[in-house]
Amino acid sequence: MKVQDLFSLQGKASIVTGGSMGVGYMIAEALAEAGSNLIICSRNFSRCEQAAAELRKLGSDVAPISADVTDPEQIESMVSEAHKRFGHIDILVNNAGIAWAAPPEKMTLVDWNKVMNVNLTGAFVCSQAVGRRMIEDGGGVIINVSSVVAHRGTDAGILDSISYNTSKGGMISFTKDLAVKWAKYGIRVNALALGFLPTHLTEWVIEHRKDKILDRVPLRRLGTPDDVKAAALFLASRASDYVTGHVLNVDGGMSSYM
Repeated sequence: MKVQDLFSLQGKASIVTGGSMGVGYMIAEALAEAGSNLIICSRNFSRCEQAAAELRKLGSDVAPISADVTDPEQIESMVSEAHKRFGHIDILVNNAGIAWAAPPEKMTLVDWNKVMNVNLTGAFVCSQAVGRRMIEDGGGVIINVSSVVAHRGTDAGILDSISYNTSKGGMISFTKDLAVKWAKYGIRVNALALGFLPTHLTEWVIEHRKDKILDRVPLRRLGTPDDVKAAALFLASRASDYVTGHVLNVDGGMSSYM
């Protein structure tokens, strides 16, 4: 098979949660550019519509859906709509996420639970609903969006968000275990552990703490949309057919820094 074909997603159908902006939009754009049709979902339907309109310019069938990833009924409805529209679901990207900054001694249980419910429970709810369809249809790909902060403790002077860091660490364990459980169904499950890059979630941190971040990045730069898109396409495509249970660090070497 030619390299171009290994990375092609022509005829595929994908769901990207939190796909209307930030990392989710970057990944959705990569999948659409490679030929995949798409469902992009978030709680903000207006923003989803705007993103879908832009993605359609790439030639793909893109449908926006408003859905809360923590609500099994809403997610089941989204999955049913996607399957009805495309006839199959080949790729799920669990990207929807939130962050809440507070020192561990001041983090409230309410705020802790909000982050866990969206970042981790939401990934389970979506994976379960989509995974059932993938099992029936003979396989698929799940990509979980984690973070470099999942690998080790983070200086509070850079990011003081124990709930976010813990949720992203849980995402890695979830990825590895689900990969083992569902390999027999032909479902590959991998994770992207992303470093710092400009998005709506990191805007304040980068504006105020960029120098501290770059001191810990061997490549001495922030990530870019192209870095995210290339890595996501690799995991989504046949180029990674023999890769499952893997965490791909896209962080400029930050996870290797001592």
